[in-house]
Amino acid sequence: MPNGSTPGKHDCLPCPAHGTVILRHVITRFNWSSIRADRAIRVPAFMPSSFDPTLKLALPKGHMQRGVVTLLEDAGIGVRLAERGYRPVVSLPDTVTKVLKPQNIIEMLHIGTRDVGFGGADWVEELEADVVELLDTELDPVRIVAAAPEELLVDGALPTRRVVVASEYERLARGWIARRGLDATFVRSYGATEVFPPEDADCIVDNTATGATLAQNGLAIIDELLRSSTRLYASRRALEVPHKRAALEELVLVLRSVLDARKRVMLEVNVAASALASVIAALPCMRQPTVSPLAGSDAFAVKAAVPRELLPRLIPELKARGGTDIVVSRLMQIVP
Repeated sequence: MPNGSTPGKHDCLPCPAHGTVILRHVITRFNWSSIRADRAIRVPAFMPSSFDPTLKLALPKGHMQRGVVTLLEDAGIGVRLAERGYRPVVSLPDTVTKVLKPQNIIEMLHIGTRDVGFGGADWVEELEADVVELLDTELDPVRIVAAAPEELLVDGALPTRRVVVASEYERLARGWIARRGLDATFVRSYGATEVFPPEDADCIVDNTATGATLAQNGLAIIDELLRSSTRLYASRRALEVPHKRAALEELVLVLRSVLDARKRVMLEVNVAASALASVIAALPCMRQPTVSPLAGSDAFAVKAAVPRELLPRLIPELKARGGTDIVVSRLMQIVP
């Protein structure tokens, strides 16, 4: 930047002490007027080359980690985590891995220092991150809600006086305040937001899986802002590199095969020839069931991958249609 000039929307300030370039928070997609200048995002001065063959994977720290690691391992991808380490080893070729907080994963994907990683849809919305969603694992489903003490509410709504709203989600909370037309002061929380009311806040915006924690703290949900889950995201930069894009497509394929298998079971049933058509008609197959003749009889073995949730209704119906020797087994992966 020339001497004496004013930093523009995309101007960078060199920071020799840290070997980085500081991008101010007026950068597109992170344009938060409420964020202080001393909280600028730091971006490496030398961004990774698009010719770097290594795929940079980010795994989430905290409660998301167990579900993500189990998903990877069920897909045949080994993950070796050190007790206090942040650089686990995975059995994917040409892949390096780092453990980060979910919100930091989203930020790193946005600026391109990570190629792919798991994070929550809530933080993509909060950060307005320009990332590409590859797969919704449907793990760790939560709702982002507004909640307040029941005794404060008037006919289920906040009072018309000025209120204090606390949240970790600054952009989402401020947007909700504006949409509701509230006279409110925002307070940033750093965890345990549910304990703020009633002394330190009148209302909170927080995530909840079941609502139990909110209820235990005497809070009632008054609005739902969005729904979130653990998802696999990629940086746009990585998708522009052919070999990285191919690796990501393969990763999505095997992970989706596990997620699809978790929703189905393999059902096998024996049936006489006279009842075969009736049993087949009752099976909710992916395409068509596999039918094999039983040795030494005029009966058949029928096999199909059926939705797990239908078993309570399906098994009695198959019995009623003449099915016998019904066996149900788990599936590990399904690739259509």
